[in-house]
Amino acid sequence: MATRHKADQPTLRSLTKRQWIRIASVCAAVGLVVAGGAATRSIYSHASGTPTAQPTAYSISDEHAASRGNARDALDGAPTYVNVTINGKTRTVLGTDFTDVKSVLDAGDITLESGDTVEPSLKTKVDESTTITINRAGAKMETEESKIPFNTIKKETSSLPKGTEQVETEGQEGILEKTNLVERSGDKVISSNTFASWVKKAPVEKVILVGTADPQPTEQPQPTTDTSDSASSSGASSDSGNASQPAASNSIGTTAPVGEMQQWAHDYLLANGGTEADFTATVFIISHESGWSVTATNPSSGAYGLAQALPGSKMASHGADWATNYQTQLKWFWDYCKDRYGSIQGAYSFWQANHWY
Repeated sequence: MATRHKADQPTLRSLTKRQWIRIASVCAAVGLVVAGGAATRSIYSHASGTPTAQPTAYSISDEHAASRGNARDALDGAPTYVNVTINGKTRTVLGTDFTDVKSVLDAGDITLESGDTVEPSLKTKVDESTTITINRAGAKMETEESKIPFNTIKKETSSLPKGTEQVETEGQEGILEKTNLVERSGDKVISSNTFASWVKKAPVEKVILVGTADPQPTEQPQPTTDTSDSASSSGASSDSGNASQPAASNSIGTTAPVGEMQQWAHDYLLANGGTEADFTATVFIISHESGWSVTATNPSSGAYGLAQALPGSKMASHGADWATNYQTQLKWFWDYCKDRYGSIQGAYSFWQANHWY
């Protein structure tokens, strides 16, 4: 039996051409699996290394932005993204169940006009490696900046006498940068569509400290009879002077609304069980995320709207007019904060610690 088994066993020379091809295919497949495993390990090793620096001014334009940081949770499943380039400027459209080019343009609220050229065609199937290129003759991308107003916050402190106020921080306006696809006829603008916008510089709130301490009764000076009493009196005066220096309060403060959107947000919150602190938290987050631009669109992620929802269509759960109605967007934002962080102020505290939410 041993001899026959040895005789039946194939040798390298006895292998047919088809068998050689099959062996080569198996080796190649094993090589790909090994290489893929090494590449994957490299990716996860990099991800678990030293964390990158957190943003310090705003969140909408940074990779650690709030909604973008939670994008995969927001999508309730495996996300799909497709890059769209219009006249040389690229923007990412994020969504689910993309089927073809047209479905991507619909999700990104990108409207084609007569004369536009699109590659690949509208019915072409897409995946995450697809880049859709649109060229619009006679139009070009133009950048403009607009100011983001700052808010005034009042914070109570026991370090100041009641009835007195002191400015702790001066306010500074922020800057919202927009990239528009503009078509002109001479000097006349025929059409202008916002392609992307982001907070280039976040506003800085003006902080005013409001005293809450009861005034201390004035003590009558005592006559001194020797130098030691005088020194003691001088020392007490010095200590009192140090104690009178105002200290910032840990309170989130009360914010004065600026503009129609903020006034509505303030009144709606207070009429529905919210507090002044909830409004202050709202103003801070929205000012840093979108600069109160209802159509703010981040080019690198597709985050959209006041709260930079990812994708923007998530807000459809609160109204079909989610793309343009600030009230619908704010209601979605408040519910998102409560669901994810327990409260609006919970989201604010997380933002303060991480510079995203």
